[in-house]
Amino acid sequence: MLDQTQSGEPLDPLMTAEDWMKEGRDVAIATVVETWGSAPRPVGSHLIIDGEGHFEGSVSGGCVEGAVVAEAADVLSDGKPRMLEFGVADETAWQVGLSCGGRIKVYVERLG
Repeated sequence: MLDQTQSGEPLDPLMTAEDWMKEGRDVAIATVVETWGSAPRPVGSHLIIDGEGHFEGSVSGGCVEGAVVAEAADVLSDGKPRMLEFGVADETAWQVGLSCGGRIKVYVERLG
Protein backbone atom coordinates (compact mmCIF):
# COMPACT_ATOMS: atom_id res chain seq x y z
CA MET A 1 0.00 0.00 0.00
CA LEU A 2 1.39 3.40 -0.99
CA ASP A 3 1.23 6.02 1.75
CA GLN A 4 -0.28 9.23 0.40
CA THR A 5 -1.02 12.73 1.53
CA GLN A 6 -4.58 14.07 1.45
CA SER A 7 -3.83 15.50 -2.01
CA GLY A 8 -3.14 11.99 -3.29
CA GLU A 9 0.61 12.57 -3.71
CA PRO A 10 2.98 9.89 -2.36
CA LEU A 11 4.70 10.74 0.92
CA ASP A 12 8.44 11.32 0.98
CA PRO A 13 10.07 7.99 1.98
CA LEU A 14 11.97 9.78 4.76
CA MET A 15 8.69 10.95 6.31
CA THR A 16 7.34 7.41 6.05
CA ALA A 17 10.50 6.09 7.73
CA GLU A 18 9.98 8.52 10.60
CA ASP A 19 6.35 7.38 10.98
CA TRP A 20 7.36 3.71 10.91
CA MET A 21 10.01 4.27 13.58
CA LYS A 22 7.43 6.03 15.78
CA GLU A 23 5.28 2.89 15.39
CA GLY A 24 8.17 0.85 16.77
CA ARG A 25 9.19 -0.79 13.50
CA ASP A 26 12.80 -1.65 12.66
CA VAL A 27 13.68 0.41 9.59
CA ALA A 28 16.51 0.38 7.07
CA ILE A 29 17.12 2.98 4.41
CA ALA A 30 18.76 2.49 1.04
CA THR A 31 20.15 5.57 -0.69
CA VAL A 32 21.49 5.94 -4.23
CA VAL A 33 24.93 7.45 -3.59
CA GLU A 34 26.50 7.28 -7.03
CA THR A 35 25.50 6.64 -10.63
CA TRP A 36 27.43 6.15 -13.88
CA GLY A 37 25.90 6.55 -17.28
CA SER A 38 22.14 6.39 -17.45
CA ALA A 39 20.41 5.27 -14.23
CA PRO A 40 16.70 4.78 -13.39
CA ARG A 41 16.84 6.97 -10.25
CA PRO A 42 19.08 9.95 -9.40
CA VAL A 43 21.59 10.21 -6.58
CA GLY A 44 19.72 10.84 -3.33
CA SER A 45 16.77 8.56 -4.13
CA HIS A 46 15.59 6.52 -1.14
CA LEU A 47 13.97 3.18 -0.46
CA ILE A 48 12.90 2.39 3.09
CA ILE A 49 12.35 -1.16 4.31
CA ASP A 50 10.90 -2.45 7.58
CA GLY A 51 11.61 -5.70 9.40
CA GLU A 52 8.63 -7.42 7.79
CA GLY A 53 9.73 -6.60 4.26
CA HIS A 54 7.36 -3.69 3.62
CA PHE A 55 8.97 -0.95 1.57
CA GLU A 56 8.31 2.51 0.15
CA GLY A 57 10.24 4.63 -2.34
CA SER A 58 12.60 3.47 -5.06
CA VAL A 59 16.29 3.21 -5.84
CA SER A 60 16.09 1.51 -9.22
CA GLY A 61 13.33 -0.95 -10.04
CA GLY A 62 13.25 -4.52 -11.32
CA CYS A 63 15.51 -7.13 -9.78
CA VAL A 64 17.82 -4.49 -8.34
CA GLU A 65 15.14 -3.28 -5.97
CA GLY A 66 14.42 -6.87 -4.86
CA ALA A 67 18.11 -7.40 -4.15
CA VAL A 68 18.25 -4.18 -2.11
CA VAL A 69 15.23 -5.25 -0.03
CA ALA A 70 16.91 -8.63 0.64
CA GLU A 71 20.16 -6.92 1.70
CA ALA A 72 18.18 -4.56 3.95
CA ALA A 73 16.82 -7.59 5.83
CA ASP A 74 20.42 -8.59 6.59
CA VAL A 75 21.27 -5.03 7.65
CA LEU A 76 18.31 -5.03 10.04
CA SER A 77 19.40 -8.41 11.38
CA ASP A 78 23.10 -7.72 12.00
CA GLY A 79 23.16 -3.91 12.13
CA LYS A 80 26.06 -3.69 9.67
CA PRO A 81 25.61 -1.21 6.79
CA ARG A 82 26.36 -2.30 3.24
CA MET A 83 27.50 -0.61 0.05
CA LEU A 84 25.93 -2.33 -2.95
CA GLU A 85 26.92 -1.84 -6.57
CA PHE A 86 24.84 -2.85 -9.57
CA GLY A 87 25.88 -2.58 -13.18
CA VAL A 88 25.39 -4.57 -16.32
CA ALA A 89 26.38 -4.68 -19.95
CA ASP A 90 23.78 -3.20 -22.29
CA GLU A 91 22.81 -6.61 -23.72
CA THR A 92 21.87 -8.00 -20.29
CA ALA A 93 20.48 -4.81 -18.78
CA TRP A 94 16.81 -5.68 -19.29
CA GLN A 95 17.18 -9.01 -17.48
CA VAL A 96 18.15 -7.45 -14.15
CA GLY A 97 16.09 -4.28 -14.24
CA LEU A 98 18.69 -1.78 -15.45
CA SER A 99 17.11 -1.16 -18.81
CA CYS A 100 19.28 1.92 -19.25
CA GLY A 101 22.53 -0.05 -19.03
CA GLY A 102 23.94 2.23 -16.31
CA ARG A 103 25.53 1.43 -12.97
CA ILE A 104 24.47 2.50 -9.48
CA LYS A 105 25.86 2.38 -5.94
CA VAL A 106 23.36 2.02 -3.10
CA TYR A 107 24.20 2.45 0.59
CA VAL A 108 21.96 0.49 2.98
CA GLU A 109 21.89 1.26 6.71
CA ARG A 110 19.70 0.73 9.73
CA LEU A 111 17.91 3.78 11.13
CA GLY A 112 17.56 4.52 14.82
